[in-house]
Amino acid sequence: MGAEDGWPVGLSGVRAEDVTCLLDVGAPTLSPDGRFAVVAVSAPDLEQNEYVSSLWIIASDGAAPPRRFTYGRHDTAPRFSPDGRWIAFLRAEPEGKPQLHVLPVEGGDARRLTDLHLGAGAAAWAPDSRRIAFSARVAEPGRYGREEKVTPEKEAPRRITGLRYRLDDLGFIADRRLHLHVVDLPEGQDEPEVRQITDGDWDDGGPVWSPDGQRLAFTSARHEGREQDLAEDVFVISPDGGEPTRLSDSTLALQAPAFAPDGRSVLALGIEIADGRRVARNRGLWALDVATTGRPRRLTDAETVHLISERIITTRDAALVLAENRGAVDLLAVPYEGSETRVVVAGRRVVLGADAAAETVVVTYGDAQRHAELGVVQGADLRRLTDFSRDLAPLPIGETEATAPDGQRLHGFLVEPEGSGPHPVLLMIHGGPFTQYTWRVFDEAQVYAGAGYAVVYTNPRGSSGYGQAYGAHIRGDVGARSAADLLALLDTALQRDSLDGSRVGVLGGSHGGFMTSWLLGNTDRFGAGVSERAVNAIDSFEGSSDIGYQFADDLYGADPEARRRQSPLSHADNITAPLLIIHSEQDWRCPLEQAQRLYVALRRRDAPVEMLLFPGEGHEMSRSGLPSHRLARFQAILEWFDRHMK
Repeated sequence: MGAEDGWPVGLSGVRAEDVTCLLDVGAPTLSPDGRFAVVAVSAPDLEQNEYVSSLWIIASDGAAPPRRFTYGRHDTAPRFSPDGRWIAFLRAEPEGKPQLHVLPVEGGDARRLTDLHLGAGAAAWAPDSRRIAFSARVAEPGRYGREEKVTPEKEAPRRITGLRYRLDDLGFIADRRLHLHVVDLPEGQDEPEVRQITDGDWDDGGPVWSPDGQRLAFTSARHEGREQDLAEDVFVISPDGGEPTRLSDSTLALQAPAFAPDGRSVLALGIEIADGRRVARNRGLWALDVATTGRPRRLTDAETVHLISERIITTRDAALVLAENRGAVDLLAVPYEGSETRVVVAGRRVVLGADAAAETVVVTYGDAQRHAELGVVQGADLRRLTDFSRDLAPLPIGETEATAPDGQRLHGFLVEPEGSGPHPVLLMIHGGPFTQYTWRVFDEAQVYAGAGYAVVYTNPRGSSGYGQAYGAHIRGDVGARSAADLLALLDTALQRDSLDGSRVGVLGGSHGGFMTSWLLGNTDRFGAGVSERAVNAIDSFEGSSDIGYQFADDLYGADPEARRRQSPLSHADNITAPLLIIHSEQDWRCPLEQAQRLYVALRRRDAPVEMLLFPGEGHEMSRSGLPSHRLARFQAILEWFDRHMK
């Protein structure tokens, strides 16, 4: 891979401008004989201000170098057909939506199978390799440009009757529900025929075929009370349509179904919500009997195993799933009968995706040296097959541990600039809060360290990957309990001679922004802060956020006084350190008013505050926003800390 392939090369050190060299590698798909893997490789293109993604094919034995397989600019989500003859994938033309395509493995032109107004989802091949199921959003008549003369501002008003009516980075969903479709692989020059097989005022997603090709399993929330209890069930349906059969009992939030090889059970990833709580609940692997409706059977330990939302890979005797583990993500094999789980890939790395066929297992992964690569499992080892990170020269990732005031052991990471220091320090706080910082090369830590800051980024209680009780610890007193752990980790790191404890800043996004604002209003430890896409006022967050109604009570509690006490806005009069507030104008997860309310409270008393707003972006701007916006964000954050701390 190099400049001749249209990819950036020549990275030396990590600067804000070098985000184009952090290539992302999607989940792999293996040929049925296990000989070849195909992945989507994407990178930001600053010149065109977009992301470019193409498919690459890699020999699993490493006998031949990886080669680029498609030359579209937006090719993603590849899937081998069961007979090994075809690759199905999504391709988006400029200004268009992703559409389903198939490409002969032996060579030839890609053929488009769909032309849907809002685009198609990833392919699920039938066992006969003649049919493909997928999910796609279906807009109501007159919506989203279906009629050329009806522009968005001239559409009819929306009548909202439920709580699940919009999503961040997607928009309104009550008038474009997600439904299942099936398309036959056409013969010769015949036009493909797409059939919609589900409908209704709910979302149907994640279709997978039964081994005999007679049924599709999918997830949906169709039960009474779905607006309040947040359960998602597994259903099965004929590929010709008809009335689906519910397999689960509406006590779990289930996703990513997969049939076991014998076809008698369906597996799914799920969170238990029997007491109405979802935050800080470990996601497990569950098994459902196809012949009956009832309570699924949990196959992984509820306290210690937290699975991430990737598809389940089924092999002859076990399901392969990804599990967080103290800053790593492991690949686990879980036997269908629920016996002892086996570790397939572990260590100081993050497994991003996996596939298995013919006794071959491949994974995409990142670690402290490489942002994203493809590897093949060989016994207890992982053999790297690609060199997509060859131009990356990250600074080393160090480990830091501390003891909280109550004796709990805490864990995190540290990246230091080159040189002996002492260096100014940034405490970086992750979002979620039920997520984790990892061993993988992280652009934010690398860019700030490359600019001369030591970056302390940690997994205090509230984080995932350390057990369910560890994650649930902060419920009901989020600011104070998180702060105790964060400051313990910071103070331990500051014992190093190479770190300058007199120059310390704090920053974070989402929950990390919440904690940045909270720390600045409740301590005098920091010389400056950057609070991004934060929750600042819990009272308005509950109703204005797309997830607020399901999140606020669970994390902060229902008592109005407790919510007021935990809200950073309530402590705004105590903020004296310079604060940069960053927000996206189209953020529906933590809506813009959360930034505006804090900004106005500070500005009215002439506090040192500025607000930076990004047009057209949602909550995920720092990770998937326009490349130009991501670069501008890095530059603004570095300028702010340089101005106030160096």
